[in-house]
Amino acid sequence: MPAVLLVGGFMLYPVGYALWISLNRSDGVTFEWVGLQNYTDLLANPVLHQVFLTNLVMLISVPLVIITSLICSVLLYERCWGWRLFRVLYFVPNVLSTAVVGLIFRNVFGYSGPVNAVLTASGLPRIDFFSSAGTAIFVIILALVWSGFGYQNLILLSGLSAINPEIFEAASIDGAGWWRRLFAVTLPNLRGPLALVSILNVLYTFTSLFGFIFVMTAGGPGYDTTTLDYFIYSLAFSSGNMGEGAALAVMVFVLIGGLTVLQLRMFKVAEES
Repeated sequence: MPAVLLVGGFMLYPVGYALWISLNRSDGVTFEWVGLQNYTDLLANPVLHQVFLTNLVMLISVPLVIITSLICSVLLYERCWGWRLFRVLYFVPNVLSTAVVGLIFRNVFGYSGPVNAVLTASGLPRIDFFSSAGTAIFVIILALVWSGFGYQNLILLSGLSAINPEIFEAASIDGAGWWRRLFAVTLPNLRGPLALVSILNVLYTFTSLFGFIFVMTAGGPGYDTTTLDYFIYSLAFSSGNMGEGAALAVMVFVLIGGLTVLQLRMFKVAEES
């Protein structure tokens, strides 16, 4: 019963309450029942379409994080030079909050930051990275990869440690080189951890970029770097439209649920084949 009360009080009730708010026109104090009007207004809003496309662009960070984590985890598993130190260093960015990481990259890529100082010293013009959508999204994706690959690296390293070492020894005896072992032994045995890493990163990209956006760009210029979670905040708190904010939160909840099911089925099909 205590567990049921905790789940109901901290999960089921808030979700149900958000669903109820999404069916009302509300400023957080007054409520006016409008049914599905908030949902139809959002779907017809061109800003939401732009924000959704921006979030899709942010998904570029998912394969980058996975590839970086995979390379580092394999090198750590094979105990490359300094592997103990690198194992700690790779995880340090994951300890920092998104706001701290955002401030770091905001300062590093700022107009008077170290990156522009290097460009100036090299005879190149300064770049205002946060004045255009392309360069601003590039910096955000770079921050995502830097801050996230340490945790994913830990998951993949755990998956590698669970593989029977005799499999690698047998492959080496049969004459398989490093690349052959990677694609014929390592990757097939890492399908489960890779599926987990993929799902976690997709969910993170759709639900946890608020700290980066709030600190680095505030969604600008215009709505060029606004993501779904930041748009929810803007609607609900900056614009005082709690109804549409809650409606968008429900839509994102359904979206990430569908994406999770789709990814699980894709990995299941891959395992069966």
